[in-house]
Amino acid sequence: MKPSNKLSIIIVSWNARDYLIKCLESLAQGLLGVPAEVIVVDNFSSDGSADAVEKFSPKVNLVRNDQNYGFAKANNMGIKLSSGEYLCLLNSDVIVGKNCFSQLLTCMDSNPNIGMLGPRTLNADGTLQRSCFTLPTVWNSFCRVFALDAAFPNIKMFGTRLMTYFPHNEMRAVEALNGCFLLIRRKALNEVGLLDEGFFIYGEDLDWCKRFGDSGWEVVYYPLVEAVHYGGASSSNAPIRFFLEMQRADLRYWRKHKGLKGEMLYYLMLLLHHTLRILGYAPLSIIRHRLRTVRSYKLRRSVESLRWLVTRYLFEKRSKMNEEEACHLTS
Repeated sequence: MKPSNKLSIIIVSWNARDYLIKCLESLAQGLLGVPAEVIVVDNFSSDGSADAVEKFSPKVNLVRNDQNYGFAKANNMGIKLSSGEYLCLLNSDVIVGKNCFSQLLTCMDSNPNIGMLGPRTLNADGTLQRSCFTLPTVWNSFCRVFALDAAFPNIKMFGTRLMTYFPHNEMRAVEALNGCFLLIRRKALNEVGLLDEGFFIYGEDLDWCKRFGDSGWEVVYYPLVEAVHYGGASSSNAPIRFFLEMQRADLRYWRKHKGLKGEMLYYLMLLLHHTLRILGYAPLSIIRHRLRTVRSYKLRRSVESLRWLVTRYLFEKRSKMNEEEACHLTS
């Protein structure tokens, strides 16, 4: 059955009303004649996001969730409702550029081996936002722990995870893309499958990129199209909580793709990472007045992360293992 639309745009939102409306407004210039449907999945926002979307345009297919189902599950809801030959997963805090979708679709149509395509993204001030990465390994995680990627950003050996050595100025196949703006070929999606709903927020895009690559589809960075990504539209509501969720997602990724030993190795690296950050940020948050607020926040973030890692995370792991063992014994 041939898809009824060329493109389906899926936007998941949680308490990001103003950003969401700006995103929807930008689609008019971004599409410019491209036949598309727009699906907004609201994750039980309390800021009037859903009502604002309804008022903005009756043509938007709005899904009002009765709870926050997380990013992966909400996107899957939108995907299941979509009918496009291509799908675009777009964050609510992204502003798309003029005629960007026509260019992206032309690239996809011309390269049938591409399963996932991502544009060049910019910060709100127009500076480059790194949007392509390598998949996690022991080595690049080690470089992050000891800040070797920050100390030697232009050396490929050390700047591997964030690809800081890459100027983001040429089209190339990469291992992973930022999930804020992804164009997906439906044929590839049908082979790879939906987002893993075990990831509540964060990590699902990284996992998806790996699965696309493992299935033989190219994941490609395309800098000829630009978009502005404000970043943190939802996470700014509770930054520490979302930072912890990011680490939970990273640990789940390691468990899924590298097994229990890989997860435990990454767990130990996280412990070391935050211990070193606490030792570094503590004196800096006191003696460097100009950066005191930033350093104090990072210090608190690492303290909370370390506390979570040595208490709640291990408790959750132990509880889950006990549940799995009980289910096994009763089955």
